[in-house]
Amino acid sequence: QVQFVESGGGLVQPGGSLRLSCAVSGFTSRYYAIGWFRQAPGKEREGVLCISSSGGSTNYADSVKGRFTISRDNGKNTVYLQMNSLKPEDTAVYYCARASHCSDSVTAYGYWGQGTQVTVSS
Repeated sequence: QVQFVESGGGLVQPGGSLRLSCAVSGFTSRYYAIGWFRQAPGKEREGVLCISSSGGSTNYADSVKGRFTISRDNGKNTVYLQMNSLKPEDTAVYYCARASHCSDSVTAYGYWGQGTQVTVSS
């Protein structure tokens, strides 16, 4: 059974950092692309970053360039999203998902986690 468990979200002040984790089970994550998406209230879900099976990363959100990075620990079957210099506009529910190849299209991802809330506020 394919499962994703996102964690690491919470309330953080502007300028702060968080590291989100996406622990997967039911498959070997290193054989797939894992993407991070986010959805703010009243907005569509948008792609943030994706890491391919070969370990290459693709950034889909210009607003996070230089601030967010994606990585994976194949031994732990976990993918991380390191978020630095957080801004109020980063507030959203963050989701991880699985695809055969990286894409910024929601429809390319067949399995999704339940999401973790990130709130950036003073």
